[in-house]
Amino acid sequence: LISSATKSLRMETEILEKKLQDAQMKVAEKDGDKEKEIQSLKRLISELEFQLTMEKSNNESFLDKLRKEIKHKSDELEKLTQEKTQLIHSLSQVQEENSLLQDTVRRECEERFELTAALGRAREQVLELRRLSGTLP
Repeated sequence: LISSATKSLRMETEILEKKLQDAQMKVAEKDGDKEKEIQSLKRLISELEFQLTMEKSNNESFLDKLRKEIKHKSDELEKLTQEKTQLIHSLSQVQEENSLLQDTVRRECEERFELTAALGRAREQVLELRRLSGTLP
């Protein structure tokens, strides 16, 4: 009876040991799979961090370019605004000078007209005087 019970316990022990070994192998296999997955995820994280760093760098570079372009355009706009202001000032001066010259020409034309009229009257007087002096001794 003891021998039979011992034999039965040994067999049960062997079965349990085999089950334990199978379970340990499955656990070891799962641990290996998990380790592989962890390594894979770590690589993926590293790649994504590298991509993020590159994107940040590209974005910063792009922003720097945009800032420089905005500064350049702003400087250009300021320069053009100053040129416009100078041109408006020059135009104002030229218009004022043109108005002055037109006024001068108008006065000179009036003067010329008056002188022409006076010359016409003087001619008439000279002709009248010649006619009168021609008839008088």
